Amino acid sequence: MTIPSTFADLGIPNVPLTEYVLRHADRLADQPALIDGPSGRTITYGDLRGAIAALAGGLAARGIGKGGVVGIMAPNLPEYAVVFHGTAYAGGAVTTINPTYTAHEVTHQLNDSGATILITIGMFLETARAAVEGTKVTEIVTIDPVEGVTNLLDLFGEPLAEQVPVDPATDVVVLPYSSGTTGLSKGVMLTHRNLVANIVQCDSVLPIAEGEAILAVLPFFHIYGMQVLMNGGLAAGGTVVTVPRFDLEQFLQLAQDHKIRRAFIVPPIVLALAKHPIVDNYDLSSLEQLFSGAAPLGPELAQEAGDRLGVEVVQGYGMTELSPVSHATPQGQYKPGTIGLALPNVECRIVDPATGEDAAEGGEGELWVRGPMVMAGYLNNAQATADTIDADGWLHTGDVARIDEDGHYLIVDRLKELIKYKGFQVPPAELEALLLTHDAVADAAVIGVPDDEAGELPKAFIALKPGTEASAQDIQGFVADQVAHYKQVRIVEFVDEIPKSASGKILRRLLRDQS
Repeated sequence: MTIPSTFADLGIPNVPLTEYVLRHADRLADQPALIDGPSGRTITYGDLRGAIAALAGGLAARGIGKGGVVGIMAPNLPEYAVVFHGTAYAGGAVTTINPTYTAHEVTHQLNDSGATILITIGMFLETARAAVEGTKVTEIVTIDPVEGVTNLLDLFGEPLAEQVPVDPATDVVVLPYSSGTTGLSKGVMLTHRNLVANIVQCDSVLPIAEGEAILAVLPFFHIYGMQVLMNGGLAAGGTVVTVPRFDLEQFLQLAQDHKIRRAFIVPPIVLALAKHPIVDNYDLSSLEQLFSGAAPLGPELAQEAGDRLGVEVVQGYGMTELSPVSHATPQGQYKPGTIGLALPNVECRIVDPATGEDAAEGGEGELWVRGPMVMAGYLNNAQATADTIDADGWLHTGDVARIDEDGHYLIVDRLKELIKYKGFQVPPAELEALLLTHDAVADAAVIGVPDDEAGELPKAFIALKPGTEASAQDIQGFVADQVAHYKQVRIVEFVDEIPKSASGKILRRLLRDQS
């Protein structure tokens, strides 16, 4: 049974992303579009439009157009929006890369996406240089000045007078990478229409006022920061205050200074706001709502943070594959433990995974979602696409949900094996494959164990080869040298053998039960 949104459908403009994001730019030309939080450096809407057009012209001169891909591996800076939309304006696509990735992980993303230019900062230049070996990348560019390296300003050319023509419905504008339960991460093909649709959908439920400051502490390489904060904030005519990395004291100071009304955050930040004594040193009276996403937030923690700050603490739900938001809680409609209501234009089903039939009313089942924000598919991976989106356009989320009598959804379990560490996806299979390359490891399994601060911690169960020795520190160090920080094994337990089914599948539930 298809469950429609409780909101009326909205019209989705059939326009390129940058045109929609800059729709107020001429009228707000002198208003701040982006502010670098630590320094106060400001780019106005007029500056932003001009820089985007100039970068697009320079990229076009280098042959970047439809089908071209530019990689960006950088922290949150005002120039991130310039790179993102300069590429989009030239007709190309951006692939957003986690700066904490190892060179090996970056190489995979560059090769899979087909990027030919990599834009980064000096701090990550060593990783960038190692990563581009053997890829199609012909030029590394830094946003900050580095001697002997092409600077972003050097890429600027004759400004393009207009957007390179694209088909919003089919042309991909961004390729973020999402971890699966098997193998390395997959490129998520998001079109101009996907992103425009989700901005429109979110704005109707989580409206940003013109001139409102948005504290962008969530990374732009992650779909939550990219869409809800950067693109959503700019499309609304807000002021996006960029923060390169999360620091609680800096976050609180900026929230106070910029009179932040709604803070878009993740559960570990909610935890800090609920419990850290330093919070009392700042004036957060402008805050009306904390909006948490990317990982489950317990109702007790939400209540504790809300009581301390005198604000509403609510949740939303989404996935990279959903551009990203499908469910959110409008102000004043919070229900403890829920992810809120389905956004406008979103259809849902609750399906019994055992039978494939719709669950009974009030029953639990896998959440399926359909709407204009559903990705075009996984890049270079038709099988993974078919496994995720069925022939009728339903995206199978892998999360078990139920819906209450008011249309609020609750996530109650996860079918997928992904571990959620501080909002980031950690695929157990990737860590298991890596662990099996250790000389002393005969077999390995990785699960997530609950943690108040991180949500889940990756825990490895290790069976050693006869006659070998290894400590927990040895195992953790081996992994840490080869993966991004959020994928690192936090707990190690040595066992005689890994429990498996007759078909050889790891019995993770048994491991969870004994943890």
